[in-house]
Amino acid sequence: MTKVVKVKTGAKLETLSSYSRIVMVDNWIFVSNTAGRNPETQEIPEDLGEQTRQVFANIERALGAVGSGLQDVVSTRVFIQSPTDTPVVMGIFGDRFRGIDPTTTVTCPPLGSTVYKVEIEVTAFEGAGQADVDRRIIPL
Repeated sequence: MTKVVKVKTGAKLETLSSYSRIVMVDNWIFVSNTAGRNPETQEIPEDLGEQTRQVFANIERALGAVGSGLQDVVSTRVFIQSPTDTPVVMGIFGDRFRGIDPTTTVTCPPLGSTVYKVEIEVTAFEGAGQADVDRRIIPL
């Protein structure tokens, strides 16, 4: 039988919009688009680098709630408010995912608030970080 786990953080928007931070279906873990709001202070750093690092801290905290972590991430979607911020965000992204190498989509749409400079959504598979990986390079 399929097992489903739904994790909420208590954020106001989760309640208002009736969504979960994480939905885990068997080994698949779906993490909602995540912003850089510090859960203790409820503040969003103005600095792009700090905001991006807070996004990763929030994602790692959420994944940890189901016994997972960044090592299990297989796909990401990165939403950056301003295209000029892409190199900074993706530099931090690269540092966090080096060796994990998930599939990635990067786009620059308007976000839900102008204070959000970056949001990231991830999909993970429990145990992917311990799996044997066959790495291949193909010409495009």
